[in-house]
Amino acid sequence: MKLAFSTLGVPGLPISDVVRLATTHGYHGVELRAHPEEPVHPGIGADERSEVAAEFKAAGVEVLGIAGYARVAAPGDDDVVLGEIRALAELARDLGAPYVRVFPGGTDGQEPAEADAVAARRLGTAAEYGADLGVRILLETHDSHRTGAAATRVLGLVGHRQVGALWDVMHTWLGGEQPQDSYAALSPYLGYVQVKDVVSAEDTTPVALGAGVLPLAECVEVLSRHGWDGWLCWEYEKRWYEDAEPLAGQLEAGREHLGRLLNESA
Repeated sequence: MKLAFSTLGVPGLPISDVVRLATTHGYHGVELRAHPEEPVHPGIGADERSEVAAEFKAAGVEVLGIAGYARVAAPGDDDVVLGEIRALAELARDLGAPYVRVFPGGTDGQEPAEADAVAARRLGTAAEYGADLGVRILLETHDSHRTGAAATRVLGLVGHRQVGALWDVMHTWLGGEQPQDSYAALSPYLGYVQVKDVVSAEDTTPVALGAGVLPLAECVEVLSRHGWDGWLCWEYEKRWYEDAEPLAGQLEAGREHLGRLLNESA
């Protein structure tokens, strides 16, 4: 498996510094958080996109994915959500990233079947954008559809190879799903896996990999046992927890911890 980290852990950091962290600490790729407060988002122009792509390529670091905030099950106008996904997919194409992350984003007022249908309808249309641009749209296990079982209700309705799943191991765990059950549900659709660790179910402050309560060893063991050889991306949620320890000083130990888990599960 290849290792990446998300820029959610280094909010606002210039791309040159992000690339330096990846090369210094032995990460194969980076997931770029696409938000206006970050250096990379759909609002940047063609020249900036070319510069970012060239900087990653020169360093031999891959842009794993563009982590967007489109909410595919949310009530409202389809065109607004689809426009957001298309802009993310175009950014991914320009940066050479194979994946775009979207959220479910259903609300408490929706019936689950209605949220599933809205999400599937929009993702079905977005799949055509993805096919044209060479980008795969990944629905993250998150918020209204935090388990693998919930996410696959939507993905089964879509039935298009350009739409898949992003397994966030914290959310499936918080949803009460065992790693083997999450993998079984998501494996036909799996794009990549977000790993992390937190203090507890009640306190999701990020901590060093292996220092918290998430079943990372079990997740890696399940992936290894089934011969999955994709990406593990460390999503350290520093942006939402300002008092959390900086990510930069933990990257080396995090890579080593994941390496140990991979070796033990081999």
